[in-house]
Amino acid sequence: MVKYIGRRLLYILLSLWLIITATFFLMRLAPGNPFTSEKQLPPEIKANLLAHYGLDQPWYAQYGDYLLKVLQWDFGPSFKYKSQTVNDLINTGFPVSLVLGLEAIFLALAVGVILGVIAALKHNRWQDYTAMIIAVAGISVPSFIMATVLQYVLAIKFGIFPVARWGTFMHTVLPAIALASTPTAFIARLTRSSMLEVLSNDYIKTAKAKGLSEFMITIKHTLRNALLPVVSYMGPLSAGVITGSFVIERIFGIPGLGSHFVVSIGNRDYTVIMGVTVFYSIILLFSVLLVDILYGLIDPRIKLGRGKKGA
Repeated sequence: MVKYIGRRLLYILLSLWLIITATFFLMRLAPGNPFTSEKQLPPEIKANLLAHYGLDQPWYAQYGDYLLKVLQWDFGPSFKYKSQTVNDLINTGFPVSLVLGLEAIFLALAVGVILGVIAALKHNRWQDYTAMIIAVAGISVPSFIMATVLQYVLAIKFGIFPVARWGTFMHTVLPAIALASTPTAFIARLTRSSMLEVLSNDYIKTAKAKGLSEFMITIKHTLRNALLPVVSYMGPLSAGVITGSFVIERIFGIPGLGSHFVVSIGNRDYTVIMGVTVFYSIILLFSVLLVDILYGLIDPRIKLGRGKKGA
């Protein structure tokens, strides 16, 4: 286990270096610079600004300086938010995105697994069809459409929830539902198909022949194995949801990390774009590692580091 985790950490470091390098050079290849939009800016002031931020240096000097700063967990100053650094934006935006993301993940996991289990246990009955219609709707309807519908119906028409902004638990409900709609549908479909496969195994038939209750068979013998594909899906899902949805945060006016990322693209705020991208990548890579470890713990047949079943 220790060797496996150590090897994976080396891969993570290599992946991060590739991501940082690719992001840095893509930003440098993009036309213009953060001060291009300042059309009335005198040449002397523009030259001073470029010198202040080190943008007048050769690319290799800028690249080496950026790598050194990232190693020190310093993503540099924001070009547009004069009094804030990229670290400040991450420190203020990530907790908001984390709360919203965890709520959406809990919602998606709870509702998705329940729908999948009901669909599998009631295969080819109306409960199965109803659950799958909900799942198809969740996959087919984009999250921003779902967000707009929720705002109109539950906030504007009935006034149950606030339309937008951030502050109390009530402000989190609609964006969490919109954010969880698509993952819920995927988890429901994954759980249903896995449950149907597991229910057809001989040991399930043996358990039924022994007279075990349907509840015990479902919880103890079926659901645990059926959740393995869901666990593998949770890694990238967690990284994407926890770090914030760009569109959902903009629609609901939530000051999360995704909102900062969208604004930074429009502002050509290179340091924010690169810093948030690296931060996203770190969370994604470690989420995948955590899921792989959990995968091995849930299913002892999987030997970490060998990647083979039944060893």
